[in-house]
Amino acid sequence: MLHIETLSPLYEDVQLSGIFPDSKYFVDAVPKIEVNLLLDLYAQEKNKTEFVLKQFVSNHFNLPTEHTSEYESANKPIKDHLNDLWNELTRQPDEASGTLIPLPHPYIVPGGRFREIYYWDSYFTMLGLKESGRVDLIENMVNNFAYLIDTFGFIPNGNRSYYLSRSQPPFFALMVSVLMDVKGAHILQTYLPQIEKEYAFWMNGNRCVKLYNGSVLNRYWDEKDTPRPEAFVEDTHIAAQTNRPKSEVYRDIRAAAESGWDFSSRWFADGENMHTIETTQIIPVDLNCLLCFMEVMLSSAYFNQNNSDKGKEYLKKYEQRKKAIQHFCWNEEAGFFFDYHINNRTQTAHYTLAATFPLFFNIATPEQSDAVEKIIAEKFLQSGGCITTLNNTKQQWDAPNGWAPLQWITYKGLTAIRPSKVAEQLRSNWLSLNEKTYALTGKMMEKYNVADITILAGGGEYPNQDGFGWTNGVYLALNC
Repeated sequence: MLHIETLSPLYEDVQLSGIFPDSKYFVDAVPKIEVNLLLDLYAQEKNKTEFVLKQFVSNHFNLPTEHTSEYESANKPIKDHLNDLWNELTRQPDEASGTLIPLPHPYIVPGGRFREIYYWDSYFTMLGLKESGRVDLIENMVNNFAYLIDTFGFIPNGNRSYYLSRSQPPFFALMVSVLMDVKGAHILQTYLPQIEKEYAFWMNGNRCVKLYNGSVLNRYWDEKDTPRPEAFVEDTHIAAQTNRPKSEVYRDIRAAAESGWDFSSRWFADGENMHTIETTQIIPVDLNCLLCFMEVMLSSAYFNQNNSDKGKEYLKKYEQRKKAIQHFCWNEEAGFFFDYHINNRTQTAHYTLAATFPLFFNIATPEQSDAVEKIIAEKFLQSGGCITTLNNTKQQWDAPNGWAPLQWITYKGLTAIRPSKVAEQLRSNWLSLNEKTYALTGKMMEKYNVADITILAGGGEYPNQDGFGWTNGVYLALNC
C-alpha cells in the first residue's frame, strides 16, 4: 500500500502542474516500479531539456480508468437498469495496488471518478441492494467494513491510504441493521465487537468535545493538517485566501471532508466563502444523532446477552446525548434543529437538512417534528426534491442541489411518527426528477438541481458524476 507523500517531490510537482483533470487522478495512479527507483529516475530526468512531465508519468504509472463510462442503459426500464448496474459497480477483492487498500470481499463503488468504496455512501447503496435481493453484496460490504475496523480501529473515508487520517459519518451500525432486517436480529451479536470499537474511535481524542455544562458531544476532525492529496491544488488555493494559519484551514477542510458534506456553507463562518471554513468549531446535529443510534444498538446488544450492566451503561450514554442534542441543537423560537458552535457558545444560523436526523432517529418530540416539517415544506421542498441548505454558494452541498441520502433521511424522518403529505410530495418530486434525467441521459446522477429541474446540478471541486451508487439505492428504496 502506497502512501502518496512518499512520492514527493514528484507528487507535488505533478499536482501543481495541472497536467491531469483533477488532483485525485494522479493519487489513484499506480507506479510501475519501486518508489525509490522512481524518485531517483525523476531526479535524473526532470532537468533535461526534452523532459515532459506528463509523458514521464504516463511511462512510469498505470493511470486510472473509469470502469462505468462505457456502460449503456440500452433504453431499459429504470429498475432493470439499476438492477443490472450493480454488477457494473461491483469490484472484486483486491491485491494491494498503489494507494488502494485491499478488501477481502466484493464491494460496490459509487461510480465516475470514485473508484473505491466510500463509507457513508455504502449504507444508502445497501438500501437498494436490499430491494434488488442482493443480500450477498450487502453481507460482503458489511464484512469489508468490519475488516477495516479490525485493521485500523475505524472505517476510513474510503479504501485509499490517503483517507487513513479520517472517517465519514458513522453509518456502520445502520448497515448492520439492514442486514438484521434480512437475516434476523441475531446478526447484531456478530458485529458487536466492531460497533463497539468504532464507537471508541469516535469517543477518544479530538472528535469528542466536553461542553461548558459538562455534556459530551462530537465533531468532525482529521488527524492531519496538510492539503488533502486528492485535492492538493484546491486546498492550497483556499488556504492562500486567508491570513489564518494554513494548518488550521487544512484541518477544517479535512474535517468537512469527514462530514461527507464537502463542501457546504454549513461549515463557513460567513456562510458564503470557503476560506472562512471552521468545521472543527461546530457540533453537527446529524453526527450526534448517528452516535445516539450507535449507543442504542450497543445497549440492545448487551441486554440481549443478559449483560445488564453494559446495557444500562450505553443506555445512559444515549439518554445523556439525546438530552444534550435537545439542549444545544433545538431552537424553540425557530422551530428547527441547528448545529452548535463550540467557541461562540451559540447555535449556527444555517438552516440545513441535517435538522431531519433527529426525526429519523426518533430523538425529536412529535411537536418538534411538526415544526420541522413546516419549515421543510416552506423553505426546502422544491419541484425536484429538497435542497440541502438555503444558501446558493456554488458549493455542491448547498442550494440548488439535492442529494439522495438527504432525501431518504428527510422522507423517513417526516414519516417516522405519522404519514406526511410533505414527505409524499418530496418522494414524488425526487423520483420524478430521477426518472426524467434517466429518460434524457440514460444515467443516474450523484446529485441533482432540485430547484430548476431543467438544469443538471453543479458546484464543488469536480463535475457531476454518473453511476451512481447511493442515488440508485435510494431510488429503489423509495420506489418499493
